[in-house]
Amino acid sequence: MGEQAVALAKAVKYSSAGTVEFLVDTKKSFYFLEMNTRLQVEHPITECITGLDLVQEMIRVAKGYPLRHKQADIPINGWAVECRVYAEDPYKSFGLPSIGRLSQYQEPLHVPNVRVDSGIQEGSDISIYYDPMISKLITYGSDRAEALQRMEEALDNYVIRGVTHNIALLREVIIHPRFVQGDVSTKFLPDVYPDGFKGHKLTDLEKRELLAIATSLYMAEQLRSQQFLGSPRISLAKLDLNNWELSIQLGDGTYPVTVSNNGSTFSVTTPILNQFVENTFSLIFWYQALS
Repeated sequence: MGEQAVALAKAVKYSSAGTVEFLVDTKKSFYFLEMNTRLQVEHPITECITGLDLVQEMIRVAKGYPLRHKQADIPINGWAVECRVYAEDPYKSFGLPSIGRLSQYQEPLHVPNVRVDSGIQEGSDISIYYDPMISKLITYGSDRAEALQRMEEALDNYVIRGVTHNIALLREVIIHPRFVQGDVSTKFLPDVYPDGFKGHKLTDLEKRELLAIATSLYMAEQLRSQQFLGSPRISLAKLDLNNWELSIQLGDGTYPVTVSNNGSTFSVTTPILNQFVENTFSLIFWYQALS
């Protein structure tokens, strides 16, 4: 494919940055699709694994400078993965556009080997007049497995509020066994989600962890308001009681949760779903900071 791409560029005497696209079938035969006389939106992948700045090289060539590299001089190290983060609703036809203002926006740049190419910030508007792409999220690793692991972590740490976005779908795709194994095609989404994307199906462990987190946040707020206002926002039978029983709603279900005061920490006891065996999480509520 590389040789054919070069031959095509030479045939039309093209000397700037460009991308030649091919389709590949199951027998590894490839077919010309199109040529874009520009950098592709996926160019950060090439930059990550080669160490080149393709935008800089493109500008240099446009100014009349000779290309500084030959193909044999360009190294390829590691693996990179790119996700396009869009203001789209993945639950509606895999991605109907969404508009609104970014009320909260935090890129996961604290995650190692993460790059984010974006042109927006908290408070920016996603309007109907432009492409709804929010950013390009790129992760790098020594191999494909590490790059995908970094991507999962980066998606989990990406904070976007104010518009509907496609991070949930992106995360499900990169952890799906078919995708991890490289068994992908243009029919991947309809094959994997024939009835449309329904979101992540929580495991019992994930449900228990979410119950514990929800309980800790709720109790921390109650204890904080008790110190700040002199009384909790909820009516408890006895304020000095060491154990509280709560009902937490998660999805369509409601689950009993017990909170025990252990002095400086609290233990949140949740049911192990489908087994009716208790599981305990020890958590520290930092409401004391306001005392």
